[in-house]
Amino acid sequence: MTKNGSVLTVLLALLANAAVGVLKLAAGLLTGSAALLSEAAHSAGDTSTELLLLTALRRSERPADPTHPFGYGKERFFWSLLAAVAIFASGAAFSVYEGLRTIISGGESSRMLWINYPVLAFALVFEAVSLRQAVRQTRSEARQRRRSLRAVVHEPHDPTVRSVLLEDSAAVTGVIVAAVGVGLHQLTGSAMWDGAASLAIGAVLVVAAVLLAQACKALLVGRQADPRLVRSIETVLEQQDEVDDVVDLLTMLTGADRVLVCTRVDFADGFTTSEVEQACVRIDRTLRERFSDLDEIFIQPAPKWDPQVRARVRARYGHELAGR
Repeated sequence: MTKNGSVLTVLLALLANAAVGVLKLAAGLLTGSAALLSEAAHSAGDTSTELLLLTALRRSERPADPTHPFGYGKERFFWSLLAAVAIFASGAAFSVYEGLRTIISGGESSRMLWINYPVLAFALVFEAVSLRQAVRQTRSEARQRRRSLRAVVHEPHDPTVRSVLLEDSAAVTGVIVAAVGVGLHQLTGSAMWDGAASLAIGAVLVVAAVLLAQACKALLVGRQADPRLVRSIETVLEQQDEVDDVVDLLTMLTGADRVLVCTRVDFADGFTTSEVEQACVRIDRTLRERFSDLDEIFIQPAPKWDPQVRARVRARYGHELAGR
């Protein structure tokens, strides 16, 4: 996934949320609708989230330095986690509060509820356009990685686009829920439906925040690269004349489209130290040419019969790589 594509997706979401947020706030204040006020808080939260995501995109592209020799790619995961917190704190919390307040107090029926409908219609159009861009970007990543759309959403390499996808999905759902709540309020004359819609919007935001936080947590802790990539790397290693077997293979995502590779290989007997060194240089070059996501590659000679190495590999994977 290109950086420009991610930036376009986030910027489009930022503009959409900022525009509809003002409209929702005005309509909510005029009509006293809890659902519209919740939607306004939702848009405000999403706008702050997009600002955090833009920060993530900018800071994660900084080159490696002595303090951070593997670069700053994980900053994208950190700021995306803060975005999940922003969704929860500013959007979900206010929506739940406003919903409970309206239901408990009984609320007040308004004669100006009709104002909410054109505002919600505009919001639905803006959010749908932003959602379409997020879906398009996610599908593009799925094609590049030759994975299903569901797999890319479930285990993203770039949480910024997943953030926008979740936000916009929640936004479209929230607009529909708000319209139902306002409609039932107008039909029955009871503001309870408005409050119930606000609670539902809060629940949708809680789900979106939790899903995003879980993905960011896995990436920050240090998730393995795509298993298919790992198997392909192992296959390339085993095809080298100097390699007798792959003893251990560790990978970790250090950023969007950045993979750290550490491997222990059992080199075949009969090769000199100089030949093994040259083989390591050639293998490094071959892997980088074959797999563009690889960032740093470490190759360590290790005999496959070493009991300590075999025990660590077995404890990690449940089986030994060497001799499979």
